[in-house]
Amino acid sequence: MAHGMRTGPHGGYARGGGGGRRDTAQRYALLPLRLFLGITFVYAALDKLTDSAFFHASGTGSIGGQMHAVRDSSAIPQLVDLALKSPTGFGYAIALGELAVGIGTLLGVLARLAAVGGALISLSLWLTISWAAEPYYLGNDLAYLMAWLPLILAGAPYWSVDALIEERRRGRLPGRGR
Repeated sequence: MAHGMRTGPHGGYARGGGGGRRDTAQRYALLPLRLFLGITFVYAALDKLTDSAFFHASGTGSIGGQMHAVRDSSAIPQLVDLALKSPTGFGYAIALGELAVGIGTLLGVLARLAAVGGALISLSLWLTISWAAEPYYLGNDLAYLMAWLPLILAGAPYWSVDALIEERRRGRLPGRGR
């Protein structure tokens, strides 16, 4: 039996589809993931930016203290050593990166680039902070890394600034009237 694109009354996602519930669900399937990741990254950034202890080079709750604690159990200790050269700078880089990724993801501004940034942050945290989690699935950074992949592939085609820009671009092309 050959498998191909469906030609029945339910238009497929790849073809722009009809208006049924199934098509709507497929069209907006990534929206909950986008909202979750965007809100989570904005929250994580604000949590860091408002915590006076976080940006210190040492002490309870500090980025420096966290880096010293995981240095020997991380997958790539050289990444931790690099962060330890300037724990405050690294802390601000992570916090501001999370904020940019979260806002970009929520608004759908350069959504694929934001997703790549989120994946890179998650990858670096997995290879350093949560690498030693046992069993591995208890370390949430790996799950976040995997969650970013669909958004890297699909971007934010609905309810986003990227989608608005694309609609305007298409509306101005010759031969494509409104």
